Amino acid sequence: MSRYFMTTSIPYVNGTPHIGHALELVETDVLARHLRQRGHEVRAQTGTDDNALKNAQGAEAEGVDVQSYVDRMAAKFVELEGPLQLSFDDFIKTSSDPRHRPGAEKLWKACADNGDFYRKSYSGLYCIGCEQFYNSDELIEGRCPEHGTIPELVEENNWFFRLSKYQDQLAKLISSGELRIEPASRKREVLSFIEAGLEDFSASRSMARARGWGVPVPGDPDQVMYVWFDALSNYITAPGYGTDPETFAHWWDGADERIHVIGKGIIRFHAVYWPAMLLSAGVRLPDTIFVHEYLTANGAKISKSEGNAEEPADIVATWGTDAVRWWMLRDVARAGDTDYTTERLVGQANEDLANNIGNLVNRSVSMVHRYRDGVIPAVADDNPAAANLRRARAGAAEQIDDALAAFDFRRAVEAVVRIGDEGNRYVESTTPWVLAKAEKKDGAAPDALDAVLAELVATARDLAEHLTPFLPAAAERIRQQTGDGGDRVTEPAPVFPRLELASVD
Repeated sequence: MSRYFMTTSIPYVNGTPHIGHALELVETDVLARHLRQRGHEVRAQTGTDDNALKNAQGAEAEGVDVQSYVDRMAAKFVELEGPLQLSFDDFIKTSSDPRHRPGAEKLWKACADNGDFYRKSYSGLYCIGCEQFYNSDELIEGRCPEHGTIPELVEENNWFFRLSKYQDQLAKLISSGELRIEPASRKREVLSFIEAGLEDFSASRSMARARGWGVPVPGDPDQVMYVWFDALSNYITAPGYGTDPETFAHWWDGADERIHVIGKGIIRFHAVYWPAMLLSAGVRLPDTIFVHEYLTANGAKISKSEGNAEEPADIVATWGTDAVRWWMLRDVARAGDTDYTTERLVGQANEDLANNIGNLVNRSVSMVHRYRDGVIPAVADDNPAAANLRRARAGAAEQIDDALAAFDFRRAVEAVVRIGDEGNRYVESTTPWVLAKAEKKDGAAPDALDAVLAELVATARDLAEHLTPFLPAAAERIRQQTGDGGDRVTEPAPVFPRLELASVD
């Protein structure tokens, strides 16, 4: 048994969550559920980034105090647990969690003790949306490549972190794979950024420009930590860095693998800034950074400012959790952005869930109920007609393991779909309704039909097992209908009702 510590990034709370946020939560939840299912010790963590300038501006726009504003907005992210069927072990809010500030201060002091901070006056182009400085050659026609806004010119005297000091060490760690970045295209992107030359970055902001909001710099109350310095530390403050040495030793230092799941827009902070900060502080680095692509709407990045951001809870209320989780796992590309549409979500759910997996489970339970009064026959040792089906079932666990180890969710769920495909082909080839008719009319021996029915129930039970990390509630419904390991099935009911676009105005 191994120990895993995995995290999502933590979103700003200047807006409500949208479907793009849900992607990262679902992917991380699947990884955590899968590893738990395999018997590993897992801690999965998420949270919210409360200390950004944009959050303070959001509170100002509403005329409320900042803490009340971020508490209210963060609650909307916490509430995604139910609709998305998430199983996170920890949720940290950086403005109010008592673990966070002491840990962030400890990290700052450790870097300072290593001589990695200095004061400097500077001016630069700053995008508030990204909370990031850009060089002019990084802009697209003078605009932020992420938000399309014109960065503001900022002139200040702040604390700078000696990022350049760690250039060679970071390049070696990443190129060797000691710090693994997936997929490989993102590894190449990070190495290219490092090889172009790392510049020291501003690690603090003036208290005045931060609107008095944020974690004060130790020993310099006129400055607050740059939001990324503060926010990145959540990965270690939540498991106890600075507050709970025993828990921190168990979950960070003692983990066999520390995994960050992040979006491509923040790769520089997680794959360059964050490892450098940990090197400076003498803290172990993460082992793996998985970078996912964006969900888009009509080819544009999903965001509140664009007015194209549907809330996950609203989508779930209309189409159900199974359809939402399944679409993210089955249809979202590992490389390149994926356009979200209702039509794609509904189409994928109907094709794979209602018409394939759900159809197989329903017809299996129905036939056992109809032909054997709900009693499940014993599985036949020798069943040549089920050879392809048995191969699909036997190979699924390893295929899922290999796919999820490579963060390939699409390939992982394909192993489950393949079982559904083979199961439905098995039904059509063995024609159990014909066997039942012959048994009743001609007095044929029950062995042939028993073998088919037993094989189908075993297949449905395997489907429940393999679906557990992906669609936990649906997997449980299949278990219940197939007798939950007992010798009888229950009354059949659609596990995945067909979705109808026409039913929604």
